Amino acid sequence: MISIQDYTYELPEGRIALHPLAERDQSKLLVCKAGEITHSNFSKLVDFIPENSVLFFNNTKVIPARLFFKKDTGAVIEIFLLNPIWPSPVVALAMNVQGKCRWHCTIGNLKRWTSNSKLQVANDKLKLSAVLVDRENGVVEFEWNLPVSFSEVVQKFGAIPLPPYIKRKAETEDSERYQTVYSKEDGAVAAPTAGLHFTEKVFHSLKKKKIEAEYLTLHVSAGTFQPVKVQNAMEHIMHSEQIVVTRKNIEQLLAKKTIVAVGTTSLRTLESIYWYGVKLASDSKAEFMIDQKDAYKLEPIDKAEAFNSVLKKMDGEKTDLLIGETSIYILPGYDFKVANALITNFHQPGSTLILLVAAFVGDAWKEIYSDALGNDYRFLSYGDSSLLFKSGLPN
Repeated sequence: MISIQDYTYELPEGRIALHPLAERDQSKLLVCKAGEITHSNFSKLVDFIPENSVLFFNNTKVIPARLFFKKDTGAVIEIFLLNPIWPSPVVALAMNVQGKCRWHCTIGNLKRWTSNSKLQVANDKLKLSAVLVDRENGVVEFEWNLPVSFSEVVQKFGAIPLPPYIKRKAETEDSERYQTVYSKEDGAVAAPTAGLHFTEKVFHSLKKKKIEAEYLTLHVSAGTFQPVKVQNAMEHIMHSEQIVVTRKNIEQLLAKKTIVAVGTTSLRTLESIYWYGVKLASDSKAEFMIDQKDAYKLEPIDKAEAFNSVLKKMDGEKTDLLIGETSIYILPGYDFKVANALITNFHQPGSTLILLVAAFVGDAWKEIYSDALGNDYRFLSYGDSSLLFKSGLPN
């Protein structure tokens, strides 16, 4: 039993950052190492990262996933893209499709939209239509008239999906600021917010200290905002997200370096890679699918053995890239296998992300959050940052 009440705290509405700071790297930075808390500025991050470290970034790119269609009656139907179904469930491929595709969506004002009836929107010569083909599962078929990718279509018609706790409409600045400077792979419906603080100046300072940057992909789903509604957090059903890892990612994980996860999404990806290696060590044909219970029922193995099993899989398939799915659920008591430190924002009370932070730093999370509130830190997606070292690490 893990009571979700033990992982809540009082977050005043006024502490939720509704807009980003003028400069990305001028956010506050709380550093917690071996129980000691230090307050600094994100521009000075390099001062706290050990030499011989590698930072793992999630290079997913937020898509304008909110599409609005107006019916002849005046009713507005909002379609929120979740994940592609056809012609490919692989996000990278689905975003490059031309002509027609199907996505699993959540639909606002659903009762006003009859099944198989067509909604349309147009901009210049580009016309997009939407048909509800499966009401129960929220499956929508999109079709457009020009030879352009679905990525270009949503850029034309879509709006950036700000988190539900940012209670305002998306503005022009959000198109740039609710996106990391290194975002590359279209497919997320929420930003990996720990990365929003990074600037070219910060990257330059890290490079000067020979601290490496490595990029992997987890397409953040709307499930990241799904609240824990059960009293026992262990009974919560975790969302699934698509991940993409490269050979270079694995090679860096095998190097003897301090692993710093930039964001909870990067951390979940790193731990998922390890558990996939565990599966492959006993079954070379294992699918790259990590269930939320896998980390608690599989028998752990040596880290190097796990990562070498993943490399062996890549060798066997003659590929430098693997695409998988993860529903990994990191709860207090979880034994981290990969990450030594975590860069992350300050999260919602009673969320799966607070549970992850509590797993990483132990009971120190309470002091960290209390200290942040007491020192006027800004919270949630557009808020300030922290650098947390795994509990038990020496000074």
